[in-house]
Amino acid sequence: MKMLHINGKVVYQNLGTGFWGIIDSKGNEWRPVNMPDQLKYEGKQVKIVANKVEEGMSIFMWGEPVKIVSFNT
Repeated sequence: MKMLHINGKVVYQNLGTGFWGIIDSKGNEWRPVNMPDQLKYEGKQVKIVANKVEEGMSIFMWGEPVKIVSFNT
């Protein structure tokens, strides 16, 4: 499986039940399914390594689901 290297900014999306996401420098939206508490700060700049996740049906209509493997802030 190909690892994704994502540099971006943490955002909180107040949609439905609410969730954390990352918007990268190209404007791509990523929705970590395992967002670490250390990263849950609006506007925080992060570098993550992640894998894409196959979710099937989801209540979230935002971002590409990913699982974080490692991160730097």
